[in-house]
Amino acid sequence: MRHRRKGRVLGRNSSHRKALFANMVSAIFLTERETTELEPNAPKVPGRIITTLEKAKEIRPMVEKCITIAMKGLAGEAGAVEFETKAERGTEEWKAWRKSDTWRKWADARSPGITARRRVYAMIRDKQAVDVLFNRIAPRFTTRPGGYTRIMRLSKPRLGDNGTRAILEFVGKNDRVTKKATKPSFEVAAT
Repeated sequence: MRHRRKGRVLGRNSSHRKALFANMVSAIFLTERETTELEPNAPKVPGRIITTLEKAKEIRPMVEKCITIAMKGLAGEAGAVEFETKAERGTEEWKAWRKSDTWRKWADARSPGITARRRVYAMIRDKQAVDVLFNRIAPRFTTRPGGYTRIMRLSKPRLGDNGTRAILEFVGKNDRVTKKATKPSFEVAAT
């Protein structure tokens, strides 16, 4: 009996499993990074990874949690904009701002965003993936209350072990667009 045992083991010990999940979560974020056409590891479709169905089901909650944390952090960072200075670092104007009460307000307003970045980094351990998440992915989902990813099962199994494959992708980027048919007009043209 399982007795409150949550999650799949996937044939790995706990440290290997945690590292696998962190790598796969950062991989789906890194598919959204800016790449050149000559780069050998450029993703074919941004915002999409192909893996086994079981791994996709285990990774999905982590991806959703990272995006939720990032969205809350972005709200904090947006509040800090009104207190920041335009002066260049090291100038007299910047030093005066640094010693003023405005700097303390700026630091307090910015702290939830920094905390969110640190929380996400603790989960996935990849700075580039955290930057992509906060700069490109989270702003896209600010109006969405949840459900940032979808899992689509593939019909063709994996060749080596006949494992069920699935696509884990972000919602909204690769959605199918359905067009409504226009109603035909049955009016007889007067001649």
